[in-house]
Formats: sequence, structure tokens, C-alpha cells
Amino acid sequence: MTVTRGKLYLVPASLGDSPWTATLPQDAAHIARTLTHFVVENAKTARADLKRLEHPMPLRELDIRPLPETRTPTALRELLAPALRGTHIGLMSEAGVPAVADPGALLVEAAHELDIQVIPLVGPSSLLLSLMASGLNGQQFAFHGYLPVHDNERMAAIKALEAESSQKSQTQLFIETPYRNQRMLESLVATCRPNTRLCIARGVTTTEEWIQTRSVANWKKQALPELGKVPTVFLLLA
Repeated sequence: MTVTRGKLYLVPASLGDSPWTATLPQDAAHIARTLTHFVVENAKTARADLKRLEHPMPLRELDIRPLPETRTPTALRELLAPALRGTHIGLMSEAGVPAVADPGALLVEAAHELDIQVIPLVGPSSLLLSLMASGLNGQQFAFHGYLPVHDNERMAAIKALEAESSQKSQTQLFIETPYRNQRMLESLVATCRPNTRLCIARGVTTTEEWIQTRSVANWKKQALPELGKVPTVFLLLA
């Protein structure tokens, strides 16, 4: 007997304290509520999001499995085994959309190799929302993840990204571990050329949302914003 394979739904998670109705379409929320099997980046965060989403089943009865630290082909196939038996699976990031700046991309790759249909659901992406609100070039852009931690290496990376941005007229996006946000902002203002435009997008979609684009010269004329430990996207265009 042929078993119809389940699908892998990419279920967006909230970016903070905002209600799901502010960032997730009704149809996407409905699909998420029908799922009983989830692969997640962080089980605790996923349960909180599913509770916020008002999933009708008791959370303890849901099959919620975290992505392993070592994502071997065998481990990924085991996570996708329910789909091979006909059960739909939801993939959830810790925040935002799965598989973008997120380890879930490897599970999506494995799903394609197993001919499991992958269906992305519409939801919040702090990267795209920040780019939309920045006023910087949305036709040419690149995301670089995290820059180096050590000061000299970070400054060298910033200069390289600024040079590439100038050459290609390309907006550069990157993020930082929240407790190092302030150090990143200080490094950007100290390193970039005066005419480079720098956007700070803090807490996108949350009550702490604050998005501002200025030239580096103008950032230097004022007290820098306090970013605290709020997730922040940094964007620059030289």
C-alpha cells in the first residue's frame, strides 16, 4: 500500500511579545494549529509560541523535537520520519521565519532530498522588515549573520563590508548577540565613513521597536541609542 507523504510546513515564530494576530495571517495560524509534530530550534520557546497561538491540544501531547546540535543526515532523516509515514510536520525557529539565519535550513534540504513537500507559511522576518523600514537599497542586499567578536577583527570586517557596499551599492545586513549590541553600534560609528548610512532596527514588531537610519556623521552628533539586550538588526549602505 502506498502511503501519501506528509508535508513540512515552515511555521514562523513571533519576534517577541507581540500577539500572533499582529504578525501571522489567519490561514497560517490555522495550519499551525492542526499540526501535532514539530521540529524546533528551542523547545521552550516553541511551546510558548504554540501556547500564544492557542494550539487546541495540550502542549504535553504534542510531539516537539529539537534540532540536534550535530545535524547528521541520519539524525535529520529520523526527524522527518513521521512525514514519510503520512504525518505533517511543522518546523519552527526560535524567532521569525524558519531556515533564514536559522539552523533549520538543513532539515529543509533533507526534506527535498526525500521528496517531502515543503510549504513556507507567511510570517515575520526581522531581516526583511528591517530592510523595508531602513530606506536603504532593497534591490541589492546581503545578509552576513554575525561579525567577529574581537574588536580588531570586527572592525576589519566592518571595513570590508563597507567597501563591498560602496562597490556594489549593496545594503549589508548583520546581527549580533544581544548583550553585545552596544559594542557593535559603537564599533560601527567609530569605523564607518561619515557618509555611510547606518540603520539600527531594534525589537522589530515588539513593544520595544525602534528603527532609525542616519549617516554615520549624524550618528556621531547625538547620544547613541541604548539597545540593551533587545534583538537588533544592523544595516549599512556606503
